Amino acid sequence: MPNQEQVIVSRPARYKKPQEIEKIRQAGRIVSHVLALLRDNTRAGISTLELDEIAHQEITRQGGTPSFLGHRHGKHVYHHALCASVNDEVVHGIPRSDRILKEGDLVSLDIGVKHSGFHADSALTVTVGRVSEEAERLLDVTRESLWRGIQAVRRNGRLQDISRAVQRHVEANGFTVVRVLTGHGIGRELWEGPEILNYEDSKRPNPTLSPGLVLAIEPMVNAGAEDVHCLPDHWTIATKDGSLSAHFEHTIAITPRGYEILTLGPHDPGR
Repeated sequence: MPNQEQVIVSRPARYKKPQEIEKIRQAGRIVSHVLALLRDNTRAGISTLELDEIAHQEITRQGGTPSFLGHRHGKHVYHHALCASVNDEVVHGIPRSDRILKEGDLVSLDIGVKHSGFHADSALTVTVGRVSEEAERLLDVTRESLWRGIQAVRRNGRLQDISRAVQRHVEANGFTVVRVLTGHGIGRELWEGPEILNYEDSKRPNPTLSPGLVLAIEPMVNAGAEDVHCLPDHWTIATKDGSLSAHFEHTIAITPRGYEILTLGPHDPGR
């Protein structure tokens, strides 16, 4: 889940001990399992609220707590376990009983889980039946940009190595990255530092990637212009030009040998 604030605010990074990373790993296993379940249940005729109910029930059954449920943004409270963003909605789409999925839709499914006091966060975008060629290509490029970002992680590398890898792949394929929303550190809090841009910016902090840092890397990619706006529900971020958007995310830990993906399951829905 990206930072809701549309102004990028620097937060200090918090480094984790191995036993803390193990707790995030446990939360990540639940996240991966629930996303796979949601992917398998996403079909024409189901409402996004029904998907939210599946997510909430399964997170609870697995011993976790939904990270997003009860989250506050100013005076506004989020009342769901799932963010379900459809077509031109980039992130934070509120599940609704009247939002019935139909053939040709794109749906971003984003969940966080808290387990043993620590959070993990992941997202993927799925298709409902057959979609346009442009939509398929948008999904492929966004998914691949996440993997390019993850593969750019090297011990003692720099944070913006990730940003550069994402941006180059997206723009080389004719799409745009959303610049006002970021990835983030994660651990005891859902949103920790550092903010992870999906584009390179020499004026922004570029810390060393040291063991113990845990990151939620999440490209948000538009088929049209990068500009977005918040809808009247105070949560849903959508493209200004109505173009399609896609979103993929994994939680990773920086290790002495490189990185470990903590939300990667045996049937990973992100690959």
